[in-house]
Amino acid sequence: MDTLRIATIGTSAICERFCDAVSHTGGVSLIACYSRDGARARAWADRHGAPLAFCDLDELAASPEVDAVYVASPNGIHARQAEVLLRAGKHVLCEKSLASNEDEARRIFQVAEGHGTVLLEAMRNLHTLGLSVAESTLPRMGNVQAATFRFAKITSRMRRLRAGERINMFDPYLSEGALMDMGVYAAEPAVALFGRPQRVHAAGVTMTVPGEPAGSRYGTIDLLGELLLDYGDKTVNVSYGKTYDNIVPSQIQGDLATLTIDSLATFSGLRLYVHEGSAMIYTAPEAAGVVLPAPTPDNDMVCELGLFRDAVQGETEALDRVSRFRTVTLDALAVMDEARRQMGVRFPADETS
Repeated sequence: MDTLRIATIGTSAICERFCDAVSHTGGVSLIACYSRDGARARAWADRHGAPLAFCDLDELAASPEVDAVYVASPNGIHARQAEVLLRAGKHVLCEKSLASNEDEARRIFQVAEGHGTVLLEAMRNLHTLGLSVAESTLPRMGNVQAATFRFAKITSRMRRLRAGERINMFDPYLSEGALMDMGVYAAEPAVALFGRPQRVHAAGVTMTVPGEPAGSRYGTIDLLGELLLDYGDKTVNVSYGKTYDNIVPSQIQGDLATLTIDSLATFSGLRLYVHEGSAMIYTAPEAAGVVLPAPTPDNDMVCELGLFRDAVQGETEALDRVSRFRTVTLDALAVMDEARRQMGVRFPADETS
């Protein structure tokens, strides 16, 4: 195909950003928008210049005008919507977290494979240049035995949540919560660089879900947390939250050098601090670190969209990367599944996976 015709599901800010990315990505055009509300779908389509609007998922899936769909609905319905689309032969770029848990994600990846379609999680900080630069820098760092990945951003919804309002972003029935929304930004780079850990140790601050009956299996949601990923030969700390803003860089620590990452959301602002001598004293010229160039586009979603387009077009390198990040998605969800289990956060989707 000369141009990948893509539809969107969702009308949130991230979907707005995606539409902007489409306009800056060659070989991709916005063809349709979907919302359960037909009038809203039509208004969204008109605003973004899409000729088609849908309020029925099956009609979207059956449309011969649509090649692929970007799914930006709540986490809890990602897998169901993706499966319908994949079975109809549509390629799917799905927002993080791809699914409610590892089992659910594994099922829809199998559907994609069975129908010859591309399924990629839109985990944007994995697809900017920074992750590749960090990966290529690891050999220069010597023996890496520790790392910390941090991502936290305070939400204005917290006040409403604590006042007793039920908020989608903190609703177990939608497979939401701070880990699934924010912690994934830190967990996935850790897994991408170091693989699936041997053990996960989790601690978090949780609260009772407003309006949920006493004794409900889905009455607890997480607000922030710390995960210690035990690899045997190294430990990796994953720090996340929605009650505060993180201002401390992430870092990867080796016995020859330390790599810091200013922005984990875009995996950018990389600096390498090389150690000197047995006392590990920083050299004066490198007191501020050596900047490792890793330019990030103004709208970094063009990176994941470009990879998705190339994979759909059948480019070998892109398909290899999609295969690699399938493993990252599954391993990161396994980490988050175990962390939720330890914190007592359960989703209805956990019962059916």
